[in-house]
Amino acid sequence: MGKTNPTYRDQLRHLEEDWQPFRRALRVQYRDGFDQLFDDARQFADAAGIQNEMTVMEPFLVSVLLAQEHRIQELEERLEVIEVP
Repeated sequence: MGKTNPTYRDQLRHLEEDWQPFRRALRVQYRDGFDQLFDDARQFADAAGIQNEMTVMEPFLVSVLLAQEHRIQELEERLEVIEVP
């Protein structure tokens, strides 16, 4: 049998495992934010897997940025509703 390449989800899981020492060193108040980054990246795993990058970091970062951009847009829309007299 031939070797298979790890999926993006596999690579993401390994990346998260590799960064566990960093997470443990974080102050408690930042750990939920760290976990949220990986949750965000998993939301876009289908699209990131199609990108077929050689490394996992680029699609991970784009996924996190996209999730944050979406949150910013939602907050701006909520603010517009609140600010309208």
